[in-house]
Amino acid sequence: MEYRIRIRDLREDHDRTQQEIAEYLGTSQTMYARYERGANEMPIRHLISLARYYNVDMNYICGLSSRKKPFPSPN
Repeated sequence: MEYRIRIRDLREDHDRTQQEIAEYLGTSQTMYARYERGANEMPIRHLISLARYYNVDMNYICGLSSRKKPFPSPN
């Protein structure tokens, strides 16, 4: 699964608008919509921010894993 599908699904699952997520990332709603459509590649810094925002594993967002939750950090 492509990351653009994952970021859209996560946004919808959390009842967020493109505008809300765009503001969180510090970009425009138009640019965020382009990321979800796949018209532009999302910068890695935004992918990392979204993983933190949704509390999911980066591999999940990137479509490399079906495991949503991140591994616990070592103490």
